[in-house]
Amino acid sequence: LPTLVSLLLISASTTVTARPCVAFDSNWNLLAFNLDGKDWNAGTQDTWTGSGKASDITTTGRPSFNSANTTCFLSQYTNSVYVLNGDSSNPSAVYIYDAANQTWSTQSVTTGSFDPSSFDAILDHDTNVFYALSHDTLFHLDMGSLTTANSTALSWVDSETAPYPSNYQPVMALAQNHIHFLDVPGVPAGSADIFVIHYSYFQPEAQAYPLPNGSAFPATYGQATSFFQPSDVQQEFAFIPQDSSAVYVINVETNTTQALAGPTYKDPEATYFASITALVQLTSNGTVSFLPYQEGNTSVNAAATWTPVSVLASAAPPSTATASSTATGTKGGPSSTGTSSGSNGA
Repeated sequence: LPTLVSLLLISASTTVTARPCVAFDSNWNLLAFNLDGKDWNAGTQDTWTGSGKASDITTTGRPSFNSANTTCFLSQYTNSVYVLNGDSSNPSAVYIYDAANQTWSTQSVTTGSFDPSSFDAILDHDTNVFYALSHDTLFHLDMGSLTTANSTALSWVDSETAPYPSNYQPVMALAQNHIHFLDVPGVPAGSADIFVIHYSYFQPEAQAYPLPNGSAFPATYGQATSFFQPSDVQQEFAFIPQDSSAVYVINVETNTTQALAGPTYKDPEATYFASITALVQLTSNGTVSFLPYQEGNTSVNAAATWTPVSVLASAAPPSTATASSTATGTKGGPSSTGTSSGSNGA
């Protein structure tokens, strides 16, 4: 018969830690979901380090954020935030936050052969279509122009078999309507494989993005997120290796890379989201920091430093389990089972 101790151990082993996420709306207000159990609007970048507090935007209809792999994406044209893996009881659903009206709705989704427990995804800017690599297959999910869920279920569609082994743990980034795959087996450091979305085509050769001194960003697992433009497609994305040693900004127009300061918190489970002028880090203990960024201004970017978003810390203090000051550097961080290392926006 089970003892009280064994029952407690079973309960502890099946408990899922809540996973917050950050995103922006189309007016570049920083949104933090499920920090200290609530949702917050930290305002625009010029207010993040002030003495005030973020605004509480918690409302009904929100997901429970009880999945360990919750990921948020900005649909820039619709001013909506799409949440994948927002609720462990309904892992296939897409939760939609209408930022203009501050309302939530739940879009039902048919998965077919898509595995919602194992994938990485990006949201394409122009088409508002998710592309996800699950095992060795590329899938897509068309969100149309949804700001509110409709009554008809959407479907993950099997696009094609990817040229990668089924155990490849993808690192995906979006720029110029191309999906960039990093840390691909056999692809050298400083290079990425490319999938051209509008032609549904994997380029046969990897593209190199060297640093000015001839060095390269490492061929390793990490997180990636795109810098937005005011209205057009993204042209740059940030890659942060899991050891948090640096931030690499890849420009697909010039095929170059710039190395910037690594995050203050070396947390292998941290997630990232970029606006036009900032890269935001959310650590596993709820600490939110940002690195200011100016596209094309290499000298200013090289001198930039990470700063806490104090208005969020005042409203939702991080947990006492401080984010690690040194990363483990091993795979299996936040994108190992269903969350996204890829570009969180369209």
